[in-house]
Amino acid sequence: MTRGFRHRLSYRLTRDTVLIAMLLGLVLNVIQITLDYFSARESMEEDIQALIEISHSPASQIAYNIDVRLAEELLDGLLRHPATIDARIVDSENSTMAAASKSSPDSPYRWISDKLLGSSRVFSRELRVSQLNNLPLGQLVVTIDTFHYGLQFLQRATYTVVSGLLKSLILSASLLGIFYLILTRPMLSVIGALNEVKARSPEKIRLPIPAGHKQDEIGTMVEIINQHLETVDFTLAQLRVAETAMKNYSSELEHEVESRTREISEKNQALQRGNRALVKAKEDAMRRARARANFLASMSHEIRTPLNGVLGMLGLILESEQDSAKRHRLQIALSAGESLLGILNDILDISKVEAGKLKLENIPFDMHGLIEECAMLHTQQARKKGIDLIAETEPGFPLSFLGDPTRIRQILNNLLSNSIKFTDSGSVSINARYSAGVLTLDVSDTGIGMSKEGLRRIFSPFTQADTQTTRLYGGTGLGLTLCRQLIERMHGEIDVESKEHEGTRFTVTLPLPVYSNLSAGGSQEDFQPNYLRLSGLAELHGSTETSAEPPQHSLKILVVEDNEVNQMVASTLLKKMGHRADVADNGQLAIEALEQQHYDLVLMDCQMPVMDGFETTREIRKKLEWRALPVIAVTANVMQGDRDDCLACGMNDYITKPYNRSQLNAVIMRWAPPPEPQ
Repeated sequence: MTRGFRHRLSYRLTRDTVLIAMLLGLVLNVIQITLDYFSARESMEEDIQALIEISHSPASQIAYNIDVRLAEELLDGLLRHPATIDARIVDSENSTMAAASKSSPDSPYRWISDKLLGSSRVFSRELRVSQLNNLPLGQLVVTIDTFHYGLQFLQRATYTVVSGLLKSLILSASLLGIFYLILTRPMLSVIGALNEVKARSPEKIRLPIPAGHKQDEIGTMVEIINQHLETVDFTLAQLRVAETAMKNYSSELEHEVESRTREISEKNQALQRGNRALVKAKEDAMRRARARANFLASMSHEIRTPLNGVLGMLGLILESEQDSAKRHRLQIALSAGESLLGILNDILDISKVEAGKLKLENIPFDMHGLIEECAMLHTQQARKKGIDLIAETEPGFPLSFLGDPTRIRQILNNLLSNSIKFTDSGSVSINARYSAGVLTLDVSDTGIGMSKEGLRRIFSPFTQADTQTTRLYGGTGLGLTLCRQLIERMHGEIDVESKEHEGTRFTVTLPLPVYSNLSAGGSQEDFQPNYLRLSGLAELHGSTETSAEPPQHSLKILVVEDNEVNQMVASTLLKKMGHRADVADNGQLAIEALEQQHYDLVLMDCQMPVMDGFETTREIRKKLEWRALPVIAVTANVMQGDRDDCLACGMNDYITKPYNRSQLNAVIMRWAPPPEPQ
């Protein structure tokens, strides 16, 4: 397809070349004109100075002799110069001796000359004679019109510009013809040959090399195009062969696709059936987990209610029994009941974790104090076995963290109890450190250790390191399982290292943030390394367990409980603490008792006949005079949500069965109204 003239390569090359040449010529012309301008100014100066120099001696003699006729002849001669418009001789007193002048020529180009050189110039020379060199005779003053020199400069500049343009036009025409003959016409012939090549059948078409261009770039380009055409011929032949093969393979592929489609469809249907079975199995597992959780919650209530009576009565009998042998037997029974309670709590906690019903708190707590509390709790156990219990915190250990102190305390207590149980000599130590947002707790012992097989199954429920360990030390194996599940819920990790007869080390890592909203009252000791050997403090040690409660004023307390044994336990404990207690078998009787007399506090069981504790509390809160009455939930329900249900219905606090005297006293002291002034 033939392109327009302006799109041809020869035209574009010519245009670009001429533009560059014109630009370069213009720059050179400007330089030449500029040099000519300064040359014209210099020539004008030299010309006038020479004219004055010639006239200086005669003018000096004329001024000395005061010859006016000769002065006029001299000045008329100066006016014959085409640039001179005024000439005069002035004496020493600045009076004109003789003068001659003529008008300036007029021209339309004069304004250009005036811009370049000025309209006129005045030249003067002092007149003196050689005999009297110090005698002033006056001046020769000549005024010239610069148009004479400006016109000459403009004529030369015009010639320079016009000649440059003519040279550029001649160069353009010459280059246009040369480029067309050498470049454009051969390229057009190549393009014409390429137009004959059809896209569908380029075979056997080759481009001719233009005459005279076999060795230059055009010839090389044509040879490359011909090579590509040969490659296209070969490729098309291969494509035709491949097309034939593809047609043959296409039919085979269609049959294969149909076969595979049927196969995939059958597998997809089987997969869908399998997915439905998995979904059903998951739903069944979730139903079983919920059923197990509900069963455990129900069993917890049914077990805790009589267990509260058993432990409570044993505690009461133990307090009043004086015979040492009977006290020992009662103490054994009480310890067995407390062990049963611990097993029940572990089973319930594991069930809550597996059912997803364990709620973690995120509150500020003192980790340093928590470690000391856990260590102090196990001091008596360590002292009985004659081993040291050591607690350490590294320097700079933070004062407070955000997390669940109850569950961390549960983890530490399980690990400490486990380590002390399996250590017969040496020591058990706790080491706490904090770095990069991670709290690390190490619980190490010098006990019996574990084998590699025992390490692999140590965290499995109802499993210990080996059967020999179970026979010698007892236990259910639930404690470490619960620790692992609690730590995983807190996004932490627990690792264990152990060698037989050398000891065991449990390492717990928990990502806990530091709680920084602390008062500025901490002392320097809070940031020093802490190292406590606690087994020697056993005599001091929860002695505090057997000490009497701090004195408090007597309260009148209503116990709402349907179980007779639990009624007796609660009433007896309250009376021993110096309080007065009345009992109501259900919520309806409790409402009637409150209507008859005033009570300082109510201990409310949750599950009762006629009217349960939740409905009873809601009825109590409806009356204005009872809205400030403290109502404490006393229940065997310990699953997730039970505490929230108690608080939601209007109860003030929550205590679980079985409870001991110190727990009951603590909750009463928390909510007891202040004594009336005497």
